[in-house]
Amino acid sequence: QVQLVESGGGLVQPGGSLRLSCVVSGRTFSSYTMAWFRQAPGKDREFVATIDKKGLDTYYADSVRGRFTISRDNAKNTVYLQMNTLKAEDTAVYLCALGDRIPAGVVLSSQVFHYDLWGQGTQVTVSA
Repeated sequence: QVQLVESGGGLVQPGGSLRLSCVVSGRTFSSYTMAWFRQAPGKDREFVATIDKKGLDTYYADSVRGRFTISRDNAKNTVYLQMNTLKAEDTAVYLCALGDRIPAGVVLSSQVFHYDLWGQGTQVTVSA
């Protein structure tokens, strides 16, 4: 049984930082591109960041580039999202996703439909 379990969310003031973690079990973690998405109330799920299998290549949404960093530790089956300089508009449920539908030859993807395995999400609230 595949499981993706996120942690690290919480309440933080604007300008603050949080580090999210997602532990994957039930799949060979190092064989998959991973990604973080987020979903705010009443809004569609939004791409945040993605990382390739080896952790050598990354891609970010414009809204978070320069503030967020995605990384992974294949020995620990874990993908991370370091979030700095947080803003109120970053408030959302953050979900990690395993790219089990990414076509061969595609290294990174920001498309929701390329990810079929998701965690339950962790709430991030940025408020004074």
